Amino acid sequence: MAERGPRRVVITGLGAVSPVGTGAAEFAAAIRAGVTGTRPITGFDVSGFPYKVAGEVRDFDPAPLLHNLDPGEWGRSGLLAACAARLATTDSGIDPELLASRHVGAIMGTTSGESTVASRLAEQWVHSEIKRLDPRLVGQAPAAQIANAVSNELLLTGDSQTVATACSASNYALGYAYDLVRTGEADLMFAGGADAVNRFTHAGFFALGALAEDVCRPFDARRPGILTGEGGAALLLEPLEHALARGARIYAEVLGYGVNCDARHMVHPDAASIAECMRSAHRSAGITPDQVDYICAHGTGTPTNDATEVMAVREVFGDRTPPISSIKSMIGHTMGAASGFGAVICCKAIHDGFLPPTANLRELDEAFGPLDVVPGQGRPARPRIVQNHGFAFGGNNVITVFGRVS
Repeated sequence: MAERGPRRVVITGLGAVSPVGTGAAEFAAAIRAGVTGTRPITGFDVSGFPYKVAGEVRDFDPAPLLHNLDPGEWGRSGLLAACAARLATTDSGIDPELLASRHVGAIMGTTSGESTVASRLAEQWVHSEIKRLDPRLVGQAPAAQIANAVSNELLLTGDSQTVATACSASNYALGYAYDLVRTGEADLMFAGGADAVNRFTHAGFFALGALAEDVCRPFDARRPGILTGEGGAALLLEPLEHALARGARIYAEVLGYGVNCDARHMVHPDAASIAECMRSAHRSAGITPDQVDYICAHGTGTPTNDATEVMAVREVFGDRTPPISSIKSMIGHTMGAASGFGAVICCKAIHDGFLPPTANLRELDEAFGPLDVVPGQGRPARPRIVQNHGFAFGGNNVITVFGRVS
């Protein structure tokens, strides 16, 4: 694995711990069937909130999945990330000792970091004094512990970094990891993201008037807003030559990515900037819009986001808009893990041959014009090139592009 120059990079392992299933196969099967995993919140006290639904990973027990971490020493977000990465390792069929002996690292995205740990520390601080904070929780609190949990679980010695660019963070992580492998700075890399349902995020989106009461309906004429969600998503990035040499199953190739930050408004997305991000991603991938067979939308289900995203898509694709759908309709908005789950489902769509659906749609917003949002359930297809959207407050836009290896 000492090749010089740019290398082709492929995805050979997928891991998911989600509100609709654990493991890439179970996750993808649920998404393909249009299963909705949002339910009444159990992770924190919702009394006082009129909206009480989120996408939680119910009965999450990391112990059976982990080989090296002590679950009691890590926060929920780190454990979600570590479990997803362990699942991706198993899914890839690679020798874990090889990972530990080479230059392999983990880049993970997040929005709220170790939010459940921070909440517990805040409660202790309110009822006591700072000197009485639980030191074990203090050690778990830094957001950096999310990537560190992956590296410690898999005994990795390469770069370990948590990218805190909110709802586009997993795509940032994927782009960063892709560059490290493509240039030979790393032998292989794990990338993805993790976040946990928490009171702070729920309250924030409620204050913004962006929460749905019970169901997320992206692209619907009466879409009310988002539902918060949680989970961990991880992908193993590997040079194509190495993957072929070991006979690995290849899900998809990372063709490129686009990234920009317009910073025009704290919460309002900008269609022109998103459109430029798409063009940048296409240039990076060496493709044209007519070659894209499917778009995994950011698709939050808010009136503003969906309208802005469709406007940007129309600007780039014109009348030839490919099928576009939102898996947030099923798992909620998993924040820093969102575009990681999008990448997982894009890879499964290419490899298994289907288009993921938009669930819960009742009436397509007529303002969008003719638009295939794959309503209800997934359908068989053979997408060759797909693009995965990740947008965040402050205008942080990242789009990753995946293709079938021919």
